[in-house]
Amino acid sequence: MKPGLAVLLLAFVACASPIATAAEWPSRPVHFIVPFPAGGSTDVAARVVGDYLSRALGQQIVVENKSGANGNIAMEYVAKSAPDGYTILIGTDAVSSNPHVYKMEIDPLKDLVPVIELSRQPIALAANPSLGVTTLAELTALVKQQPGLGFATGSGAGSLQAMVGLWYAKLAGIRLEQVPYRGGGQAINDLVAGHVKLGSLGTTPLVSYYKSGGLNLLAQSMATRSAALPSVPTFQEAGIDGLVIDQRTGVFVPAGTPPEVITLLNTQINAALKDEKVRKLFADQAQEPGGGTAEQYTRQVREDSETYGRLVKELNVKVE
Repeated sequence: MKPGLAVLLLAFVACASPIATAAEWPSRPVHFIVPFPAGGSTDVAARVVGDYLSRALGQQIVVENKSGANGNIAMEYVAKSAPDGYTILIGTDAVSSNPHVYKMEIDPLKDLVPVIELSRQPIALAANPSLGVTTLAELTALVKQQPGLGFATGSGAGSLQAMVGLWYAKLAGIRLEQVPYRGGGQAINDLVAGHVKLGSLGTTPLVSYYKSGGLNLLAQSMATRSAALPSVPTFQEAGIDGLVIDQRTGVFVPAGTPPEVITLLNTQINAALKDEKVRKLFADQAQEPGGGTAEQYTRQVREDSETYGRLVKELNVKVE
């Protein structure tokens, strides 16, 4: 074969292979990589949507929990995986916030491609009843008398849960200390047991304990009250002006993933988020379904990065 023809043939194969992969996708099980242990809000969202996609795509969705380093381990694992649509990150706002706090082996905004927003929910400030407070005003008064109270988070420094707790403390003029856990489930267990008296956590694992009286929810972080928690005031309603933020969960693939795969994945997940059974399961867990285009979610991720960059500086967030 002539050298020139060989070069042209190799170029054709290189250009054609992603399209062939996209046309066949998925032809084997797809892996959802969750950055936190089972039981937290991200894990729940991944399993609800994964179950729907398994039926819709005719292939098993395998959920893998790769926790650690506030989500960095999972993010780096997915970013370094083959960009073929078979390794997918079910990530959180950590994609936007972690680069402002940690030294990472990847750049999440370049090495991961946003596919779709999966869900959003508030961060809630939860208190063990033994703390003796049922309102945010009572907590503020208590911590002014006893500064340095620890608050549990289901993720590390720089996470949205941590920043909400520190943000509230700064605006209220008090001092709180973060107690980080590897996942929301573990943090909840210690909070309910009273090993830690306060928590700043996603609402999914809190709902059942709140309804049973096992925990008091003092405030939630979205602009309006979650439909699942209609009696819990927002931070703004509780007198903490300006503290408004959503915890988002979304879908990401490695950079270089064929656009056809991204489009199909986005289409199928949008369909899942409109399914009545999926919507009810999300609502039961105090999560609001997301949806939309990949372009819309990409803009949101970048806007969130700017917000977290500002908060990291204002709150002096650092990894110990």
